[in-house]
Amino acid sequence: MLVFLIVLLVLWLIVTIIGFAIKGLVWLAIIGIVLFLGTSAIGFVRRNTSGR
Repeated sequence: MLVFLIVLLVLWLIVTIIGFAIKGLVWLAIIGIVLFLGTSAIGFVRRNTSGR
């Protein structure tokens, strides 16, 4: 599960970088940031709840 979350985080980071690199795709960068933060939050919550 941890590997899957890391792969998703890297994917969202790449999407964000591409969105900022190409001026017409700023919306892609915004989506990438939202997905990156969401995946990070889900991973953090699941990691903390599974440790109990």
